[in-house]
Amino acid sequence: MAAGYAELLRTRHAARLLVGTLIGRLPNATAPIAIVLFTRAEGGSYSLAGALAAVYGVANAVGQPLLGRAVDLYGQPRVQLPAAVLSALGMVWLAAAGTSPVAAAYAAVVVAGLFTPPLEGGLRALWPGVLGGRQERVHAAYAMDAVAQEVMFTVGPLLVTLFVAVWSPAGALLALNAIGVLGALSVVVSEPSRTWRSEPREAHWLGALRSRGLLALLGAFFFVGTALGSITVAGVAYADDHGNQAVYGWLMAALGLGALIGGVFYGAREWAGAPERRLRMLVALLAVCYLPLMLTPGPVAMTGLAALAGVFLAPALACAFIVVDRHAPAGTVTEAFSWLVTFFGVGAAIGTAAAGPAVELGGTAAGFAVASVAGFAALVVLMATQRALATAGRSRAVAGSSEAASGDAAQEPSGVRAEG
Repeated sequence: MAAGYAELLRTRHAARLLVGTLIGRLPNATAPIAIVLFTRAEGGSYSLAGALAAVYGVANAVGQPLLGRAVDLYGQPRVQLPAAVLSALGMVWLAAAGTSPVAAAYAAVVVAGLFTPPLEGGLRALWPGVLGGRQERVHAAYAMDAVAQEVMFTVGPLLVTLFVAVWSPAGALLALNAIGVLGALSVVVSEPSRTWRSEPREAHWLGALRSRGLLALLGAFFFVGTALGSITVAGVAYADDHGNQAVYGWLMAALGLGALIGGVFYGAREWAGAPERRLRMLVALLAVCYLPLMLTPGPVAMTGLAALAGVFLAPALACAFIVVDRHAPAGTVTEAFSWLVTFFGVGAAIGTAAAGPAVELGGTAAGFAVASVAGFAALVVLMATQRALATAGRSRAVAGSSEAASGDAAQEPSGVRAEG
């Protein structure tokens, strides 16, 4: 599979778009951690830290589908770069104003979250054109995308703790967002981003949400987001219990490393059968792996459990990208992927908000219990919506790009070959 990824990255524009998107998403990926550490450094409580991170997540969740729909209508450069600048200015505001008055802190994270550019959905909209519209290459790119994200989620927490140690929590906020703007700029000035146009769409106020299968998937990944959001806060409490804030960075990095390993192994083979059925299995394994976190052993063992908890995350995400592709209505590709980010983000916001009081009432183990409950809730949603997920719409492997318009017309469902 490494050779397959290398082949994809040798395709013109592919490496630049992937790396630029990952760098551009760094502020968003590290925001919950950075906000929690900044708030604690300012003397704020766990509840305030969780609430600020939750408000950021909710604002991000509101902004992503709106900006995604704007991208589908007006193109990427006119939306992505201005949004990235405005989001960074929100974090600059937070770093300058601090957490007092609290109203200003909440306003700052609202601005930062609301204008987070939908780079993730934008990249998945660009893959068909960049890769010539070939379904097997697009699906492999989805898997590579999920694996690359885990590199970011592995490195991101370490970058936050490094910036905090070298400068300060406020300095970390400023540095991460400056880097993010540069990443967004790299993407939007590229030829694929400048020339991409969405395929024609049916005028409908619900947009991508008129798909029942997509709604079922979004409901499940709301709870996956809840699990990860709760781990963000519970991990800080665990580090405090052991008197070493660096432990938190290692736990979050281990979570990302586990997902990276899982994603690489998952993408190393071809998968037969419908991806919806495979997704249920992956989410079930993900939920089971959250259970041992409640044991809260010593730091070395806990780091190992965090890695185990992440193993099935990237495979579940890669499989979910295929399901989104199968169920998104025509002309809503960026919006559909942005809705996935939105529901995931809302879930993460709920998780961070719930874990703070859970830690204060029941200790660190109670914070990790939130993750376990949420993981099994995601599985219940997928089990309850099997009928809606069983009917897939046409594939969008050749949609939304001028390059693919004259290319392959392979439109059969993508369940025969997945992310291999």
